[in-house]
Amino acid sequence: MNRQLVQTAVLAFLIGIIIAPIFISLVKKLALGQQIREEGPRKHFKKAGTPTMGGMIFLLAFLPVVLLFAPKDANLYLAMFMVLGNGLIGFIDDFLKVARKKSLGLKARSKIIGQIIVGILFYLGWIASGQASTVLTVPFTNFSFALGPLYIVFLLFFILGYTNAVNLTDGVDGLAGGTAILALLSYLLIAFKFGPVSLSYFSAAMIGAVFAFLVFNLHPARVFMGDVGSLALGGALSALAVLTKTELYLLIIGGVFVIEAFSVIIQVIVYQSTGKRVFRMSPLHHHYELGGHSEWRVVTGFWAVGFIFAVIGLLQLGAL
Repeated sequence: MNRQLVQTAVLAFLIGIIIAPIFISLVKKLALGQQIREEGPRKHFKKAGTPTMGGMIFLLAFLPVVLLFAPKDANLYLAMFMVLGNGLIGFIDDFLKVARKKSLGLKARSKIIGQIIVGILFYLGWIASGQASTVLTVPFTNFSFALGPLYIVFLLFFILGYTNAVNLTDGVDGLAGGTAILALLSYLLIAFKFGPVSLSYFSAAMIGAVFAFLVFNLHPARVFMGDVGSLALGGALSALAVLTKTELYLLIIGGVFVIEAFSVIIQVIVYQSTGKRVFRMSPLHHHYELGGHSEWRVVTGFWAVGFIFAVIGLLQLGAL
C-alpha cells in the first residue's frame, strides 16, 4: 500500500478526532439535538437530544486532506461534488429537523428533486471530462452492455437509490459509518489497482475522517451523523462506483445498504397489499432490535455481513 495513502487516512483521522469534541460541544450549546420519531423503537427515545449533524465532523476532516494529498483531476472533483451536493441537501434536511423541530425535515419531493439536480450536474460534468461511459458490467459474468442514452436514467435511479439506502441504514449507533468504511476501503483498493489513482486518495481521506467520527458514534453515541453525513456518504460511494465503472459491483460491495433498502420496500409493498408485516419493523436493523438483540450485536453482525460482501465484490473484480 502506498505510504501516502496511509498518511492521508491518518491525517484525516487526527483532524476528525480534534474537531469532534469541539463540534459536539458547540451543537450541545446550540441545543441542536436529534428528534426521535415516535414510531421508532421505544428504547431509542432516550437518545432524544443527542447532538446530530455529526457528518460535518468527517466532512471538515476530509476536505482539507483530500485537497492537500490527492492528485487533482476531473474524477476527484466530480466525486467531491457528489459528496458536497448530497451533503448540502442533508444539511438543509437536518437544519429543519433540529432548528425548527420538524422531525421529518425536508419533504421527500424536495429532497428527491435536489438529488436529481445533483445527479444531472454530475453527469454533465462527467461528459465534459471526456471520460463518461454508458457500459455496465454484470458481476459473476463476463457480460457487459452499453445503455447509451438510457444511462442517464439508470444513473439517476442508481444515485438516488443508493444514497437513500445509506440514509436508511443510519438508524443504529455505528452501523452506517462502520459499513461505509468497509465499502470505502474496497474502493481504495479498486482505485489503487485499476485507477483512477485520485480516487484512492479520496477514499483514504474519507476512511480516516469517518473512522474518527465513528469513535464518537459507537453505542452509546455521543453524536449522530445526521442526513448531512449519510447522504454525503451515499454520494461518495455512488460516485466512486460510477467513476470506476463498477456500478453493479457496488450492490455487492455495499450489499448491507441494499438489503436495508429492500427491507423497507418489501415491508411497504406487503403491508399495503395484505395488511401484514414481513418484519417487526423496517429497516431490517430495527427488526433485530425488536427481536431482543442489543444494538452492539446488531451492528457487529451487520459489519460482519458487510465485510463478507466487500470481499466477494473485490474477488469478483480481481482487486484482492
